[in-house]
Amino acid sequence: MLNMDPVTLRTARAQLEQAACDHAAWYENLLREIVCGLPLSLNDQAEDAHLKCRFGRWYYERAPAELRGQPAFAAIGSEHERFHRAAARLLRAVAAHTPIVREDFEELLAGYRELRLELDRLRHEIESRLRNRDALTGAYDRAEMLPRLREWQELAKRHVQPCCIAFMDLDHFKAVNDRYGHHVGDEVLAAAVRRLGRALRPYDQVFRYGGDEFLICLPGTDLAIGQTVIKRVRASLAGQPLVGGPDGLAVHATASFGLALLDPELGVEDSIERADQALLLAKTAGRNRAISWDESVTTSTRLPRLRMEGDEPSFSSTDDSHSSGTTCGTG
Repeated sequence: MLNMDPVTLRTARAQLEQAACDHAAWYENLLREIVCGLPLSLNDQAEDAHLKCRFGRWYYERAPAELRGQPAFAAIGSEHERFHRAAARLLRAVAAHTPIVREDFEELLAGYRELRLELDRLRHEIESRLRNRDALTGAYDRAEMLPRLREWQELAKRHVQPCCIAFMDLDHFKAVNDRYGHHVGDEVLAAAVRRLGRALRPYDQVFRYGGDEFLICLPGTDLAIGQTVIKRVRASLAGQPLVGGPDGLAVHATASFGLALLDPELGVEDSIERADQALLLAKTAGRNRAISWDESVTTSTRLPRLRMEGDEPSFSSTDDSHSSGTTCGTG
C-alpha cells in the first residue's frame, strides 16, 4: 500500500508517465532499427542495456523510494530487464546479418506488452491512492476510514495484533481562522498532517474525519504503546511553528487526543465513539494532552482515573522578537 502524501504521489505519477513515454519512443526507434535498417545502438546490445536507457536511469536512480516497495514496481524491473535482453539478442542478430528468429521477435513483443501492463498497474495504484486522499491535507479521506478499520479489527479478532485508534483535534483552531483567515488555517491543517507523517510510524495512517479532527490508526499497538506514540506526536506538533503567518508571525499549534482500542467485540463505530469521548475529556481537562478511554470515561465523572498527559498552552503566535507566545481565543 502506498503511504505517500498527495504531492509526492502526483510527482511520482508525473515521473512515471514521462519515463513510460521515453520508453515508448525508444521502443519505436528499436523497431525501426530492426525492420528498417537504421543505425544500430551499441548500448542497446549490451547485457546491461536495461540500466542505460532513459527509463532504466529513472527506475534505478531517480524513482521515489516509496514506490520501490510496491509489487508492481518490482515487476516492472523484471519485465524491463527481460525485454531489453530480448531486444539485445535481436540487435546482435541484425548486426551479424543473420536471420531473425521468430521466437525472439515474439518474445520482444510479449515483453513490451507485459511491461506496459505492469506500468498500468502501478499507475492505477497511484491514482487510486490519490482518489482516496483528502485534497487539502493529504490525509486519507473519511470514506476510506471504515473499510480500513474493519480490516484491522479482523486482525484483532483473530488475535493477530491489537490496534489502537486516536482522535486528534487541533486546539482552538477556530481562533486561527478568525485571526489570520481560512487560507492560513488551511496551511496549518496541511502542515499538521505533514508533521504527523514524520512523527508516526510508516504503517500508521491518518484519516481526516472532518474540519480540524483527524483519526489516527496505530496497528499493532495497545493503549500503553499508543500513548507512547501519541506522546511523540503531541510533542512534535507543539515543538515548532507549523506555518509562518502574516507580518512575520509564526503560528504554533497543539492538539488534544482521545485514545481507544479497536475492540474486536464491538462495532468499529463504537470504538470510534469511545475515542471521541476520551478526546472530549482531554479538551475539557485543559487541552494539549492525551486521554485513553476506559470503562469510567464519561464527560463528567471519575476524571482522576483517566490516563492523562500534558499541561501546555494550546494555540499561540509569536513574532521573531518575542520568546513567549500569546494564547489565541477560546473554543
